[in-house]
Amino acid sequence: MLNDPGKHSALVQGEAALDMELNSIRIKTQVRVKGDTVISVQNLKKTYENTTVVNDISFEVTKGEIFGLLGPNGAGKTTSVEIIEGLRKADSGKISILGLDGVKNAGEIKQRIGIQLQIPALLPLLTVEEVIRLFGKVYRRSLPVNQLMALLSLEESRKVQTKNLSGGQQQRLSVAMALVNDPEITFLDEPSTGLDPQSRRQLWSVIEEMRQRGKTVIITTHFMEEAEKLCDRLMIMDHGKIIATGAPQELINTHFKESAIQFETDARADVDAFKKFPAVTEVLVDNNEVVIYSNNIQLTMSAALRYAETHGAMGQMKNLHVRQSTLEDVFLKLTGRRIRN
Repeated sequence: MLNDPGKHSALVQGEAALDMELNSIRIKTQVRVKGDTVISVQNLKKTYENTTVVNDISFEVTKGEIFGLLGPNGAGKTTSVEIIEGLRKADSGKISILGLDGVKNAGEIKQRIGIQLQIPALLPLLTVEEVIRLFGKVYRRSLPVNQLMALLSLEESRKVQTKNLSGGQQQRLSVAMALVNDPEITFLDEPSTGLDPQSRRQLWSVIEEMRQRGKTVIITTHFMEEAEKLCDRLMIMDHGKIIATGAPQELINTHFKESAIQFETDARADVDAFKKFPAVTEVLVDNNEVVIYSNNIQLTMSAALRYAETHGAMGQMKNLHVRQSTLEDVFLKLTGRRIRN
């Protein structure tokens, strides 16, 4: 026992300082763990016959982030993801998942990840409840069936055979199966396909909750709004290569400083004339839609209206409006095409 009040006070202060230091260490450790690399892909290649579908790509995914893959059909997104999942073999390259070798430790990795395929593979004569229970038995641990059905709004379909489900219901069941083992990393391949807007928003809430719980989610998607709202980082692929990586707003800021004038026209777009408008940096035409990018929207809009009046094109410029640049603009600029949903 300490009888000296001064020594006692010093001891209390020392303990308080130690507690503060330990808390600081814990906080720093938590931050560092959240940023740990959980997927590392190095020089991944895959060729079918004479076509290279994945061309020497390298990237990393960190713990607790939602990482999105964007690209046109045939860009190599799904092939890349299926190689990482262990569903396909790479021609060359190295993959590490949760600190484990993607090839040597494939069995252990599959216990810790969840996979939702682009095309659901469901047993047609089993009910929703039976499929989830059966799938849960594949893993060492699984979430309660009722919890999963509530999470994906499948309660009313509990006793329905999967062959009688709508496309949206099948998609939600496919996502439930991916989450059955409460995975550390979940791969979702076009998860919103076939979902109505309400179901899509609900799925987004599920994905955001997973991030809050420190889970990692890899998404391939055709929905620009989904990519922009959900993903912490995006990787844009085309012709098997990575052409851009970054946070959605970072990609927009990097590739566009301009605003956009957008309209539809039934007539043939006079691209050469549009490019001569003041402050125009680029003109993109996709079918009957025209997008004019400008550093000075007032000057460009005035020129566009004068052009329309002079050439009698005012009635042909439908749904004319001004907007800020978006992720879709970045995608169109980098790949030269839009993703069709």
